[in-house]
Amino acid sequence: MSFTDHEILSRVAKPARYTGNEWNIIVKKHEEVDLKFVLAFPDVYEVGQSNLGYRILYHILNKRADVAAERVYAPWIDMEGELRQRNLLLTTLETATPLREMDIVGFNMQYEMSYTNILNMMDLGGIPLWSAERGIEDPFIIAGGPSVYNPEPLADFVDCFIIGEAEETLLDLADRYIEWKKSGKPGGRIDLLRRLAKIDGVYVPSFYDVEYHSDGTVASIMPNQEAVPCVVNKRIVKDLDLVDFPTKPIVPYLEIVHDRIMLEIFRGCTRGCRFCQAGIIYRPVRERSITKLKQLVQELVDNTGYQEVSLTSLSSSDYSCLRELVTSLNETFSPQGVSVSLPSLRIDSFSIKLAEEVQKVRKSGLTFAPEAGTQRMRDVINKGVTEENLVEAVTSAFQSGWSAVKLYFMIGLPTESDEDVRGIANLAYKVLDIHFGVVRKRTGKVTVSLSSFVPKSHTPFQWVPQDSIAVIEEKQRLLSSLMRDRRISFNWHDAKLSYMEGTFARGDRRMGKVLHTAWKLGCKFDGWSEHFHFNRWMQAFAEVGLTPEFYNERVRMENELFPWDHIGTGAAKSFLLREYAAALAGELTGDCRRGYCSECGVCPELGASIVDWGNA
Repeated sequence: MSFTDHEILSRVAKPARYTGNEWNIIVKKHEEVDLKFVLAFPDVYEVGQSNLGYRILYHILNKRADVAAERVYAPWIDMEGELRQRNLLLTTLETATPLREMDIVGFNMQYEMSYTNILNMMDLGGIPLWSAERGIEDPFIIAGGPSVYNPEPLADFVDCFIIGEAEETLLDLADRYIEWKKSGKPGGRIDLLRRLAKIDGVYVPSFYDVEYHSDGTVASIMPNQEAVPCVVNKRIVKDLDLVDFPTKPIVPYLEIVHDRIMLEIFRGCTRGCRFCQAGIIYRPVRERSITKLKQLVQELVDNTGYQEVSLTSLSSSDYSCLRELVTSLNETFSPQGVSVSLPSLRIDSFSIKLAEEVQKVRKSGLTFAPEAGTQRMRDVINKGVTEENLVEAVTSAFQSGWSAVKLYFMIGLPTESDEDVRGIANLAYKVLDIHFGVVRKRTGKVTVSLSSFVPKSHTPFQWVPQDSIAVIEEKQRLLSSLMRDRRISFNWHDAKLSYMEGTFARGDRRMGKVLHTAWKLGCKFDGWSEHFHFNRWMQAFAEVGLTPEFYNERVRMENELFPWDHIGTGAAKSFLLREYAAALAGELTGDCRRGYCSECGVCPELGASIVDWGNA
């Protein structure tokens, strides 16, 4: 019996998550390839199939005749129950092959609170969890994604990590694996790992020993193999026009989170928001050309039938030729009923004419991210926008017929006071007042979406403590008491969940035992509020003999060796320290893409340069 048999599918919610056979799926015969690779996403189908990086790697690997790339997602609670009850293994969607029979299983580290799902999927797939316990016939476990910049909590489970952008690294890794396999797997697993460690951007955690001081901080991280770099730098694609992009993506049978064409227009952001890890790990900015983007859109529309194109990046409104791109795409595709959308708009680069151009086919709400409620706080985080920018933007929007806006904010930022928190409510009411002043009717609506700040590795705020759960919840209560107007919708993240995210974001290798213990206690789908069990996590910490306060609630010393210091983004630690000092002084740092070089170190360290078609 397979877990895709009708008897089982009839007993679970959303059976289309498990059936495969979607439009544009790629199925290869295993006897005709040299490498069986499974892309494993540790969340449900609707989330994983929406991930653009996942789509890109599926396309790139399957372009090779000697590689079969297949997919697997975390089965939902009901399906897992069916699998365990019947002693069935988790299998791939393309060929229903158990995970343990594949050559390489590659996990996406998209979010720290999906780590228990990684362990759960390995267990369901019949794979030993600890890398040291795997034999020559077991698959190799690799991982990549944005959370890989602190890979240490997963170091004892993963054979190797891909640091940075994976398009080129994965192809090199496939070559090394196939060479090793065809030569008879000489030297066993460790020989392959030595070969992989020579690839730029590949980190093999078992080749590094970690020592700790008596106070629990890291004393040293040293290679234990010859020819292994002390620091593994990220790898990037230097020219996006030359790298493959999927123009025949899989079209699902059920609605997914991003059920539209996802067009990546550029990578990187140099705005320098000090809380933002993505702004560091994806540097430098590299844009795709308009010619290339138009070509991709035409192929994507032809191959999918989607009627919406979302222009994606870290800050899409910063694309240097955005107006020209949007106008051109609308001229070509509006007659076909295909619309163009932007995920969000920066307040200072907002243009009502651009918004109207984007929403010619389908008009929706507008989303802005002031991030903080006061100018002092926005200067601390280097947001680089003012309240005047927001006033001008929403005034123009309301004058042009919009009546609803969504505002993103963070609480728990370094140096934040109650006055800064109250400023969030003040801005929400100011937006409502602006709408009334324009239309003379109290019909405006504001949605305030509130997240809790989580300090991340490789950012200027990697030294700061995270607010305790009690402090965050008090700030949430304060805001809730201030925003009583029925025209304001207010939602926020679970403080306990953000707190747990913080322990893994800056955790060390010892956190692997906490993770394993929590999984054994039943933790999984921790990012889903109905399945997050904070008490089980606290029990896991207690059983292992660690405390979350050590990772979250202490100020780190400037000279402290971090668990992730052997993973390089190209940005110098001295630069991050300067930015930390500038934050405490409330000083701004300009965008190096448009002004002076801030000497972060990325371009010379990686041999890269900014690609900006507006300045070409």
